[in-house]
Amino acid sequence: MKTQDQKKTRRSFITQTAKYGAGFAALASSNILGANDRIRIGVIGTGGRARQLMGYLLPEAQEIWAGLPQFKTVHVSGAQVVAVADVFEPHLDRAAAMVGPGTTKFHDYRKLLDQKDIDAVMVASPDHWHKQMLVDAVEAGKDVYLEKPVTHSIEEGPEEISAVEKSGRIVQTGTQHRSWKHYIQGKEIVDSAALGEVRLVESYWFLNASRVKEMVRYQKTDLSKLDWKAWLGSAPAQPFSEMKFRMWRYFWDFGGGSLTDLMSHAIDSIQWYMDSPTPSSAIATGHSYDFEWECPDTVSCTLEYPKRFLVSYIGNHVTGMDFGSIVFRGSKATLEISRAALAFYEEDPNQGFPIYTSRSQRWRPEPKVYVESDYEGTSDNLRIWLECIRSRKTPNANIRVGVEAARAAHIGNAALLSGRKASWDEQQQKLLV
Repeated sequence: MKTQDQKKTRRSFITQTAKYGAGFAALASSNILGANDRIRIGVIGTGGRARQLMGYLLPEAQEIWAGLPQFKTVHVSGAQVVAVADVFEPHLDRAAAMVGPGTTKFHDYRKLLDQKDIDAVMVASPDHWHKQMLVDAVEAGKDVYLEKPVTHSIEEGPEEISAVEKSGRIVQTGTQHRSWKHYIQGKEIVDSAALGEVRLVESYWFLNASRVKEMVRYQKTDLSKLDWKAWLGSAPAQPFSEMKFRMWRYFWDFGGGSLTDLMSHAIDSIQWYMDSPTPSSAIATGHSYDFEWECPDTVSCTLEYPKRFLVSYIGNHVTGMDFGSIVFRGSKATLEISRAALAFYEEDPNQGFPIYTSRSQRWRPEPKVYVESDYEGTSDNLRIWLECIRSRKTPNANIRVGVEAARAAHIGNAALLSGRKASWDEQQQKLLV
């Protein structure tokens, strides 16, 4: 028989749950982690990017390429990978071997989510699985680190946001520029109005993929070790293809090409800096000239924003020269930022022609501010995620900004596929092509 105090406590809990919704209930029923508690993590999708993420959490920090060989990989403490899930056995075994003996392996990620002793998961599967895995994870009470792009279509965004916010779970997305020290400094420069009026932002990413042809030509996947039907998931049934399996980002059933893969990093930074979360329209063109891909290997996209500025993005996969960068062109100054460095150049209003600097061999003065990155920024993105799991605060690269970055890329792809201008109706939250 319940005492009066017990009845009062139960009534109080029910009242508070009704007041704060399902998110409060999920939080109330979860284990609250202390500062010294090690967060137990499962990894879903154990390909190359997943193993890079795992490397940050291992006691011996793993070196990763990350586009710039000189970057250091900084160890992130406070978490332990305890389980991995994948439908491709070689990836699964390799990931488990990284962690060591005792790592639990799952073919079906849902069984990993059933494990009560796992606090959080990292999802680095192909894009077409992101929404379902995220929804399943937060409904299972897990906090999530979700690689970008967080959606495979515009329609998936509202469903993801609703699932995350109803669950009360902590979700950090893989747009690590928001956590990278010199990118944060760049945001401060833009916010200071030092650039003046910014009407044009240029971005580009050149990634030489010439080795892909040879890799796929000689790669022979052992189909006895791959559950192709499970890998396809919600994608249309189709025969196994080595190219699609290895380069899934460049086939529409599974990814979104350069715009969702590479431009999404740049566009997230631009929308963050300019405090403008959604383009009003986009035009784009591109072709796959050199690879057997559905998505273009050479692409150009221009996006217009309601705050009266344009963004251009160009990219290809036959040259790596210049890699990737963003250039904010303002009336008072120019800011260029890449994963390697930040450079801030002041515009001389009395100089009719640009200044050629022989040392840098550029038509720019010496930078007033120049900062090089000293380590790869994913470590800080993961560290902030773990801190927010403990504090239950909303992280900086949360699900809403992740959806916004992906949405801009999807608008660009809509223009690319239709051959027409694509517009976003903010009031109706609808894409018009």
